[in-house]
Amino acid sequence: MLAPFDSGDGAAARPPYVSPSSGRRLGLAIVGFGGAVATTAVAGLDLLARGLAGPQGLPLAGLEPALANALVPYGGFVFGGWDLCGDDLATAARAHGVLEPAQLEAASETLGALRPWPAVRNRAFLGGVDGAHVLDVPGLRAAVDAVRADLRRFRAEQRLDGLVVMNLASTEASPHAADEVFASAAAFEAAVDADDARIPPAMLYAYAALLEGAPYGNFTPSTGADVPALVEIARREGVPVAGKDGKTGQTFLKTLLAPGLKARALEVEGWFSTNILGNRDGEALREGGSLASKLGTKASVLDQILGYEVGSHVVSIHYYKPRGDAKEAWDNVDLVGFLGQRMQLKVNFLCRDSILAAPLAVEIARCLDLAHRAGQSGVCEALGVFFKSPQTADGRVPEHGFGAQQAHLERWLAETAALTSAAEAASQAEAAPRADA
Repeated sequence: MLAPFDSGDGAAARPPYVSPSSGRRLGLAIVGFGGAVATTAVAGLDLLARGLAGPQGLPLAGLEPALANALVPYGGFVFGGWDLCGDDLATAARAHGVLEPAQLEAASETLGALRPWPAVRNRAFLGGVDGAHVLDVPGLRAAVDAVRADLRRFRAEQRLDGLVVMNLASTEASPHAADEVFASAAAFEAAVDADDARIPPAMLYAYAALLEGAPYGNFTPSTGADVPALVEIARREGVPVAGKDGKTGQTFLKTLLAPGLKARALEVEGWFSTNILGNRDGEALREGGSLASKLGTKASVLDQILGYEVGSHVVSIHYYKPRGDAKEAWDNVDLVGFLGQRMQLKVNFLCRDSILAAPLAVEIARCLDLAHRAGQSGVCEALGVFFKSPQTADGRVPEHGFGAQQAHLERWLAETAALTSAAEAASQAEAAPRADA
């Protein structure tokens, strides 16, 4: 049995962390619903709601009330989604081995009641993950229509006030983003109708979400809404998007350290980064195309922060089954300081991949919902702090330094919360006379 969470002063977890005081029900439809990150997120919010876990790891849990009240509360989430494996989430979570036995037991009723919907499959983009729980439809447009039908049914059956789609699936091989089919909405939609083989599943989910008016977040390195065609569609449909590739472990630390080294004028001569992990995501990365997608987002960060090319920058990822979700990352940094003296910095981060990722996915969904309620559409750049390769509205090089990104998020939250509160108050005031009549 789990004991109620103790914050350190003897007080158990309580509102505002979990109370759905606004009454708002936010649906979160997850691509990769049976994966380690998704099952950890569902179990974590369930335990939080019942006072069996605290808010550690949730970056926005400690916001001041004016901002916290603008976001959907953690107790307001309703979960659904797609996966290539049809197991209920309790069975899936048991296999992933992220949750402690007592946590799994406490959340088993909630997890066991949830099963994924059949998923879109294309072995050309994801050959390293097997699964028979596949959407059987004739062509890309039919796949988009089936995903849209899932979203409409989810919204209706659960009586949702809002809906966000989040990609938490294994990494796909990347298409060639410069291909003409990704250049405009018209070209992309014609390519979908023509069953163009260059369009990966992640894009189909993103496209379906946008057509259903659901904000879309891409926590993976896969190509989702980060091409001009889908950004154009997001603007056309009045929907915000954000991505890509959640910034959790090694890259998170890199974006903390690199700005400090730059500020002290310590020249980075070389940076060696390597990872081992043994979960389903690591297994998918054994495929060359999937690995290339992942390394591309991890390797691009450093030069952009420092403002120069690091001559010896090595990034590698190795699948090592015994570790499961317990990832280990090593970094060795070779530095040149005053008078040409050389120094070294070594970092060894032993972390839990899904424990770092799950709360960030939850926070991204809360922010995308807020952006949508505020009438924002297209790329939500303020969420760049959560990603290794943040989307920008016009394709320019993004800011990668963590401090600058965090400051941008905080400004955006304050401004958007104020706008949303004013708009919703005006809407309620306008509705009141009609109700009286």
